[in-house]
Parts: sequence; C-alpha cells; structure tokens
Amino acid sequence: MTEEPADKPLTILIACDTYPPHLNGAAQFGFRLAQGMHNRGHSVHVLAPSPGHGPAHSETDGPWTVHRLRSHGVPTHEYWRICLPWEIRKHISMLLDRVKPDVVHIQCHYMVGEYTLYEARKRGIRVIATNHFMPENLDPFLPFPKWFKRIVARNSWRDMGRVMGKAAVVTTPTPLAAKAMTEYASLPDVLPLSNGIDASAYETQPGEQIERADHPTVLFVGRLAEEKHVDVIIDAVAKTPQELNVHVEIVGGGEVKSALIAQAVRLGLQDRVVFRGLVDDAELRRAYLRADLFCMPGTAELQSLVTLEAMSASTPVLLADAMALPHLVDHGRNGYLFQPGDSAELANRITEILTLPADERAAMGQHSRAMVDKHSLEGTLSTFEDLYRGADSVAAIP
Repeated sequence: MTEEPADKPLTILIACDTYPPHLNGAAQFGFRLAQGMHNRGHSVHVLAPSPGHGPAHSETDGPWTVHRLRSHGVPTHEYWRICLPWEIRKHISMLLDRVKPDVVHIQCHYMVGEYTLYEARKRGIRVIATNHFMPENLDPFLPFPKWFKRIVARNSWRDMGRVMGKAAVVTTPTPLAAKAMTEYASLPDVLPLSNGIDASAYETQPGEQIERADHPTVLFVGRLAEEKHVDVIIDAVAKTPQELNVHVEIVGGGEVKSALIAQAVRLGLQDRVVFRGLVDDAELRRAYLRADLFCMPGTAELQSLVTLEAMSASTPVLLADAMALPHLVDHGRNGYLFQPGDSAELANRITEILTLPADERAAMGQHSRAMVDKHSLEGTLSTFEDLYRGADSVAAIP
C-alpha cells in the first residue's frame, strides 16, 4: 500500500473488544483514540460489543458512530461481554462494505478484533493491530485449576500470533509487552507505542484550589479485581504508624469489592478506607490532585493509564515491581517499586514518603509529572496517523 497524502482525511474503523461504558485501560484507550482521530478531521467509526442485551445496532448521536454488536454476559465478570462468531461475522462484513474504511485498527485478537481483521484483509484494507492484554488478565475469570489456565494462556499466546501476525503493523504500549509478544506469540516486529496521555488535563489550573484532607491519603484507581491486589494496600496501611493516620481512597468497582470492604472492617480500618465506586472524569481528576500518594499493586499491567494520570497530577507513586510498572518509576525520585504482594515493604515505603518534608514530597511529584512528557497523547496519535497512511516503521514511543 502506498502512503496516503498527509492532508487527506481518512475513514478509520476502530474495532474493540471492550469500549465505554466499560471501565478499563483498553476501553479508555479506544475512546481516546477515536476522539483524537475525530479531532484531527478523520471520519471515525468504532465497532464494539453491545454493553447489554439486544440486536446489533449503531449509535449515531455522538461525534463519531459506534456500531454495537450482539453480545453476551459472562458469569465470572460483572460487565465483560463476549461476541459469538456466527452472530457477528456477517454484520462485520456488511459494515465494512458500507463504511469502506481506509484502515482498520483492531485493539485485541479476540472475537471482534479477529473477525474484523479477517474481513478487512479479504477486501485489501490495511490493518493495524494493538495488543492491550496479557493472557494472565483472564485468570481471575476462569474457574479452572492453575494447570488448565496455563494451557489456556499458551493457546491465547498462539492465537495472538496467528491473528495479529496478519496485520500490517503490530503495536503494544511498552517494550516489555513487545518482548513478551515476540517470545510467546512469535511476533517478530512489535512496535512499542505508548497509549499516550494529555497530561495537561490533570494539572492544577491557575487560581484552582484543591481541598485536601487533614490526613495523608493513598489513592488507588482501577477495577477491583483479583489481579489488582488492592488487599495489599489495605494490609499495608494497617501496618503504618497509627500516628500517621493514613487513609486509603479507592476509586472503581469490581468483583472483589465486598471482600475488600470486609477486610477493612476486619482490620479496624472502616473509617480510614473509603470506597468511592465509579466516578465521573471531573471527580477522578480531583481525586488525583488531592492524593498524597498513588499506589498500583497490580501484577498484570501492560502500561497502567491510571498511573500515568496520577503522575500527570504531580503525585508520587508506589508501584508493584511487575509487568510494565517498573518503566514508570525512577527509584527514589518519583517513587519506589515494591515486591508484589509484600504489604510490609509497601507499608515502609508509604511511611517513608509521608514523613518526608513537604518540599521533598512535592519534588517527587514534580518528577512524576516530568516523566509523563514522553507519553504525549499527541505524539501517539501522530504516530498512529502515520501508520494508518502506510508507514511500516516509525520511532517507538516508550
């Protein structure tokens, strides 16, 4: 395929297996990608599972059209929806013939991404593939023994290579994820390309006053799922000095929420652990700005957009030393890594940072903010735009 003229608007179809109102990093990236490409003057269409029951339909009341596929709930997840091949393939085929996209960008190798890729290739349409998942992300939702989950993971890696290997370009948010895809999915040329973030959206504006509590607060944002290990934060806070009066603010919902509430009560922390549930973007921004520390104890993060958002708000971070999180820590300058699951080590790091002089804590937060610059959303969008127009290699955004 020859490169398109740089000023020619494109028709772009973004195929997602998860999309808002789902709340996770992949869904949020799909939305921001659609928004960014729309703002650049392109005609954007999104293909995604319906968030509820009913036939396939198109949502045309927004700035871009979202085409919803018939989907089905799964008993082990509160909102995840799956699409069945025999119900969606004909619809995808008809949609491609109607929309006639210049490029298709799949966000996953599962049902929606896989069958959109197949139908696009039949028509000679350029396909870009981005992977936001690790097979281990599925573990909490598979009611099987570990030996069987390992078989599922191996098959998922193999399927990832089989499907995404047919795309013109394959990307993933971090070098670590790219290395894993090369090793386990036999994909030789995976481009590390940050999901990107508009850091300015999380900065304090001139004249803005952020009300802070009279006690230090550790913030977690994300799905309350097994692989996020939010229980480690609660255990750690119970081990911090009583006189520090450390509180935890937890934003998000999920299948382990009731267990976390019970844990807080059992440890006598019911007055110091606040569950905010799902909040809107404005309230989430305020949560980042008023927090003293951000903690991500998850062990299956491909990039962690919520950590980048917290860093954009000039917040020090404490992150599990797992998956891609080490890329977001400059040891001792913007925060620390801790051994996954080690609540004692986390408690010591929380205490260490919260007992620093205010100016030293502020300097850690400022370093967090400076580290986010290389994850510019505009840089990410420009790179994808180049890929859409036919470029086969571009500079990676780590």
